[in-house]
Amino acid sequence: MTPRLVAGVDTSTQACKVVVRDAETGELVRFGRAPHPPGTEVSPSAWETAFTAAAEAAGGLADVGALSVGGQQHGMVCLDEDGAVVRDALLWNDVRSAGAAADLITELGNGDEAVGRQAWADAVGVVPVASFTGSKLRWLADAEPGNADRTAAVCLPHDWLTWRLARDRGLGDLVTDRGDASGTAYWSARTGEYRYDLLELAMRGRRPAVPRVAGPAEQVGVLAGTSAALGPGTGDNAAAALGLAARPGDVIVSIGTSGVVSAVTTTAVADVTGTVAGFADATGNHLPLIATLNAARVLDAAAAMLGVDHATLSDLALSAPSGAGGLVLVPYLEGERTPNLPHATGAVHGLTLRTATPAHVARAAVEGLLCGLADGMDAVLAQGVTVERVLLIGGAARSPAVQQLAPGIFGRPVVVPPPGESVADGAARQAAWVLSGAASAPDWAQPGLQAFESAPTPAVRERYAEVRGRTDGQ
Repeated sequence: MTPRLVAGVDTSTQACKVVVRDAETGELVRFGRAPHPPGTEVSPSAWETAFTAAAEAAGGLADVGALSVGGQQHGMVCLDEDGAVVRDALLWNDVRSAGAAADLITELGNGDEAVGRQAWADAVGVVPVASFTGSKLRWLADAEPGNADRTAAVCLPHDWLTWRLARDRGLGDLVTDRGDASGTAYWSARTGEYRYDLLELAMRGRRPAVPRVAGPAEQVGVLAGTSAALGPGTGDNAAAALGLAARPGDVIVSIGTSGVVSAVTTTAVADVTGTVAGFADATGNHLPLIATLNAARVLDAAAAMLGVDHATLSDLALSAPSGAGGLVLVPYLEGERTPNLPHATGAVHGLTLRTATPAHVARAAVEGLLCGLADGMDAVLAQGVTVERVLLIGGAARSPAVQQLAPGIFGRPVVVPPPGESVADGAARQAAWVLSGAASAPDWAQPGLQAFESAPTPAVRERYAEVRGRTDGQ
């Protein structure tokens, strides 16, 4: 008997990936990938072009029964009354809206930043930063008021691609889910409702249409040209958690274009400092999360600086002593979101004749990357989250140096799934859930988990914190 197949799509910052899996077992059947253009401002049409190429590379979708899309969060896609894109989308890592975010905080607090932070946390579980859609909409309203006037609807990258793939494409057919909606700053994971007053605040009185928030396993349409069901999709972090079958007690550390620490919980989180975002997951639970702008590309930069490949960078890092002899890299190479320093730059401290070696620099790069994520983990755990296991995923999680140093810096055992496409896999698992009509997502097997343990290395984090404290004031 021919197995029923489902497709999962990851429309990420750098590429579109399509996986085709067996709906019952989760076994991978086919895979395709196509790149996205670089930059933090991209025409959404590039996502559709890349999806078409990736789907063809995956052998086509004529035989799939359902498809869901996971996508990069927060991106601002503005549509006019005819459904045409008003301007190129601003991606999550575009920081031009940093000032707009600060303005939104003080405005909701009637001029008092502390009051504003509390008000945002209470309202939607997040405090605006440059990444969020609401901050980008305020930037649009101030910098491009004509485009703001033309904006009849606003949606997110995964919303837009799902809409473009559907048979019906009116503005009223735009759909999102809890996971992605919770990163807009105008939808509350706690109440499950849009805060239209905050949307209007961001848009200076304008009120564009927003996507309907679908249920976790709701069929939201039909894939054009086929009979395949379309799932609601979700944001990339929620999709990754679903792909990993993460449960309460799990902390996920993802080291890709961005660095992400998230935890599955049954209760909503509201961090008044704004460090931890009170997002929702794709199942009905919650996903408190911190994100850093600097992750895998820190290793890219270190490898380029040393003129080596990633395998050699890892070998060099493992050959150097713990703490890199006092050499510390604070890796704010693209500004930073956690802590919220959008205009910061990286810093190196402790460079001496003894530490001016490729091995010490490589070690400092890996340790700096992991220390930043460990700080984020501490912030998530401070919200009352418990941790039973740490799941390490993302492109940089394949580095032996990252795998071996992470347990000591995190102070906990680390589990590394086999290399894969966790976001696309999560979208595929959601598609299988939609196809089955079951009460919960299918329980796919997860073979190949590797466990890593090592003694804690608190001195590394203490030294990093000392240097970071001098850097955070930039």
